[in-house]
Amino acid sequence: MAKDEKTSKAVASIASKAMKDPKSVTAAEIKKLAASALTQAADKPKAAKKAPAKKPATKKPAAKKPAAKKLAAKKTKKK
Repeated sequence: MAKDEKTSKAVASIASKAMKDPKSVTAAEIKKLAASALTQAADKPKAAKKAPAKKPATKKPAAKKPAAKKLAAKKTKKK
């Protein structure tokens, strides 16, 4: 949309007429209203192209290592 786009007097009067009595507006007048509204709407921003989403790597559960056996009793040296 350009900065200087404004509704013309003709389109404004059609819009006023449509607001007061919607059945009094012709198909051609409705097209004029729609065209005016669309040209004055803000432009849609262009979406940047995105890389395809990668699937997260599925990790296999790590194999559990057997727990180290603790010595039940400590050996003591005899003197």
